Amino acid sequence: MTIHRRDYYEVLGVERDADAAVIKKAYRKKALEFHPDRNPDDPEAEERFKEASEAYQVLSDPQKRAVYDRYGHEGLAGRGYRGFDDVGDIFDIFGDLFGSFFGGGVRRGAGRAHRGDDLRAEVVLTYSEALEGVTKQIRIERVELCSRCRGTGAEPGRPPVTCPTCGGRGRVIHQTGFMRLETTCSTCRGAGKIIEEPCGVCEGSGYNRVKPRLEVEIPAGIDDGQRIRLSGEGDDGSRPGYRGDLYVVVYLEPHPIFRRDGRNLLLDLELTYPQLVLGARIEVPTLEEPVSLDIGAGTQPGAVFKVRKAGFPHVGRSRRGDLLVTVGVGVPRKLTPEQKRLLRDFGDTLDKD
Repeated sequence: MTIHRRDYYEVLGVERDADAAVIKKAYRKKALEFHPDRNPDDPEAEERFKEASEAYQVLSDPQKRAVYDRYGHEGLAGRGYRGFDDVGDIFDIFGDLFGSFFGGGVRRGAGRAHRGDDLRAEVVLTYSEALEGVTKQIRIERVELCSRCRGTGAEPGRPPVTCPTCGGRGRVIHQTGFMRLETTCSTCRGAGKIIEEPCGVCEGSGYNRVKPRLEVEIPAGIDDGQRIRLSGEGDDGSRPGYRGDLYVVVYLEPHPIFRRDGRNLLLDLELTYPQLVLGARIEVPTLEEPVSLDIGAGTQPGAVFKVRKAGFPHVGRSRRGDLLVTVGVGVPRKLTPEQKRLLRDFGDTLDKD
């Protein structure tokens, strides 16, 4: 299952021929609307803010924009570019820009909710399971907020206190003459708070590593390499409700006789020479019940016969593909003396040209 990423021009609401000034103005509008400081505890607004910042980072850079215009998201990914995982990364890159937008510095780090990491798992299906759809149980390892302290890292009843060094901002400013340098607070390490009595379960980390068992609904027709997204089943973030997603990648176990081509099922079937020459009614295996197939007299090796609706459905649709049977001639490795004599007699009757 593929992940849909919106077009960067659509994200910012600009035309594809927009110049740098128009792009910057559009980003400023989006940043003002979705900035986390104006939308506290709103995961959707934070995602829109990251999406707009990612679009601006690409479209404001002539080289990245040229690659994107020609090859799209895949072209950027192929050159190692990835979007923002954390709002703090955006502030680090566009800090000066945000200062000009909001008339001063912006709040960083302290108290800001961060989304948990996405996780990946794999399941292997048989062709029959992919045809019908199936429910699979998987076990994953993920990080969850501590059930005792709920992620604060402090013993219940002894909540974290405001850092006396940075006053809860998570960053401190060093002023030397005309030089002004802002750094992460070394006392609280950017958290803005200090834990005086660590939680006895998580030892102050705020998190525990667990291995839950999950059920995954695999839809009928899923193909090799497709992904299923389980929203909110990834690592926990810094607050409840900020959990990442789990992506389950599906792989198909090779089948002993069948191959797959999109919705169609492929089968190579060897017949005897008399069956091809004289014609025959044969039984053909499918992933369900066998079906009968009429082979016309004089059929040539390599001919393809279609068994309708014996293939895979599209995911989410009922219409199925076909079974395509390619026939060939099976040459026996051993013959009895009588069979050899009959073949020689038959060969003598054929036109040598």
